[in-house]
Amino acid sequence: MLPAAFLFITFNCSAQVQKIDTDRPDQTESPFTIPKKYVQFELGLNMERINAGETEFLLPTILSKYGLTKRIELRLITTVKRFPVIRSSFSKQYEAGLEPVELGAKIALAEEKKWLPKTSLIFHFAMPPGASNNLRPDRIAPNFRFTMQNTISEKMGIAYNIGAEWDGYSNRPAWIYTLSPGFNLGEKWYAYAEVFGSFAKEMSPQHNIDGGLAYYVSTDLKIDISSGFGISANAPSRYLAVGASVRFNTRH
Repeated sequence: MLPAAFLFITFNCSAQVQKIDTDRPDQTESPFTIPKKYVQFELGLNMERINAGETEFLLPTILSKYGLTKRIELRLITTVKRFPVIRSSFSKQYEAGLEPVELGAKIALAEEKKWLPKTSLIFHFAMPPGASNNLRPDRIAPNFRFTMQNTISEKMGIAYNIGAEWDGYSNRPAWIYTLSPGFNLGEKWYAYAEVFGSFAKEMSPQHNIDGGLAYYVSTDLKIDISSGFGISANAPSRYLAVGASVRFNTRH
């Protein structure tokens, strides 16, 4: 989700080894695929305040990737969720479980050329089998998004996504959007700001704002922190996330 992918083409990166590019911590997925025959893991711990009395936790969420070719990466998303359950007007308990595992891929479609953005397609299928009973949807839930990015300068890029998601219960999709400018802060630091949201038929739209920082510990290891809040009535009031991403070259 991190639109720092333009770091791949800055002078801070050597011709032989490029810095790790990730889809976290923001909601804007990167159009860059990981290198061929690399394995990459992106782990996050998230806390989301739904309202004044309810908080959900993702402990953890893990995006696993494999570079199948230069233009295609395979993707697996696993998430353990802890959430409140209202038993009565006077009783509230927390339950935890595994959300449906998401299987998918990212396919690079076009390279950046002048004002035309670098573009990729990401898609997943959330699979009910294997999910915890309290988090298992009725049917397979697909999602997709087109991920796009324009390089403004060596120190700034702007990324944006459009797509749709299904929840596995209803046939109605939620249409999603993201927009995120990102900034290089020297060789090791990166910062971003973002607006994102969703629209669904017969439901109030959700609009959110967030921002965060990432630090490159090495070429293959990055840590991050982010926070945000909702700006519409139907959006979560606020959230906080920390995470780390690492990759390995399986050619050796």
